[in-house]
Parts: sequence; structure tokens; C-alpha cells
Amino acid sequence: MKGVDLSVSTLADTSAVHYDLAVLPWGATEPHNRHLPYLTDAILAQAVSVEAACKAAPVRCMVLPPVTFGSQNPGQREQPFCIHASYRTQCAMLTDVVASLHHQGMRRLAIVNGHGGNSFRNMVRDLAVAYPDFAIACCEWYAMVPREGFFDAPGEHADELETSVMLHYRPELVDLPAAGEGRARPFAMACLNEKTLWLPRDWSKVTSDTGIGDPRGATAEKGARFAEAVTDRLAAAFRQFATEPIYTQE
Repeated sequence: MKGVDLSVSTLADTSAVHYDLAVLPWGATEPHNRHLPYLTDAILAQAVSVEAACKAAPVRCMVLPPVTFGSQNPGQREQPFCIHASYRTQCAMLTDVVASLHHQGMRRLAIVNGHGGNSFRNMVRDLAVAYPDFAIACCEWYAMVPREGFFDAPGEHADELETSVMLHYRPELVDLPAAGEGRARPFAMACLNEKTLWLPRDWSKVTSDTGIGDPRGATAEKGARFAEAVTDRLAAAFRQFATEPIYTQE
């Protein structure tokens, strides 16, 4: 939407307006089972961000074009055209975005992450040192609202949640009859399954179709309900982060 989404806005839309908050959707380029497009994470992060930015009015938010490259697990990287962006690459991209916005007078940025392999906290800590007057906050849109009550089949990747939200926002990109069942194999070690210890999963040893979670019960109606709950909460967060003090005053 013009004036909210930079991918369709013009200089005429932006030059005479003061913006309170910049929003950066961040996704990945990777296969999503056999029924969702490679850019699913970026598409959904942007769609959720734009809807939340519209709901955040009268606070003015500008949603930047999504970053389409994310961090990938072993086994996923071997899939055709799956692109891995290293920590250094992602940090460089975020640093350049922050430097540009800071130079232009912006002072607050919200990162809306759509890819589970991405992690921005250490980057944000480093940038807080380099730009002490620039506040950066981040979130994972798909984890903002508990999925219980919205979906029937638990999953993590190209699952019922992602598929339903894609059916809501971009149904023409979903080929649900082509979906694999998204069956996932656990670790052999209890300490890894219980997350006492963590290591990146080798995707080739976990799933045969790159999905984790059965997507076949997905519907646009489920996606619409979940997206509404997420964007309501995210819009409220945008309004607060854009206009309120970060710390209490003594």
C-alpha cells in the first residue's frame, strides 16, 4: 500500500511525510515442502508487516522491502537454489540499512523475522554500541500468538500455520495438492529433543520433503484468523515502540 509499503511507494508519497518507525521484514530463500514458494518467509513477513503498519495508524510506519536471504541449516543448503547468508553477510546488510536510516534522521527500526534460522540479537547489540541513539527491536511474527486454537497439526516449517497464512495472503502461490506430509524425524538423543543442548539439525536427516509438520489441513480461514491476531498485536507494538519512551523515568 502506497505510503506504508516502500516496495510500491514513490518519493511523492514519502518526501512530505514524517515517519515514526521503519519496519524491516526479513525472510529467506529456501524450499518450503513441495507446495509453497522459496520466498515464503519473506512474503509472509512483509504481508504481516504491511497489515500491522496500516493498523498502527495514526503512527506512521514505513515497511521496507523484505530481505530475502537467511541463515540455512546443513542439509537444507544442499537443496537446489537454497541460498545461505552467513552471519557476516546478514550483519553487513543490517548495518547498511541502519546507517542509511540513521543518516536520514530515523531513530527506530523494527525487524519482523519470518525465518526460524535467523537470529539478530547479537547484531542488534553491536549496532546499539555503534549507534547509541538508534533503537532496534526484533520479533518473530509466527511466534507472537500461541498457535493453539488456530491450528490442528503442530509443525515448524511449511506446516499448517505457514500454509494457512499463505492461503490467506497469496493463495495463487500455494499448490496444496502437491504438498508432502511434512513428517519429521527426531534426534536420537533425549538431551537434544528436550533442548537441554542445541545444535543445528541436518535437514536431510530430519525430513524428506523439507517440511516439518503436516500442511494438508491448512485453510485460508485459519490463516486469516491467525494473521488478524498477529497483526493486531504487532500493530500495538509498533505504536508503542514508535512513540513511547523505552525506559521509565525516575
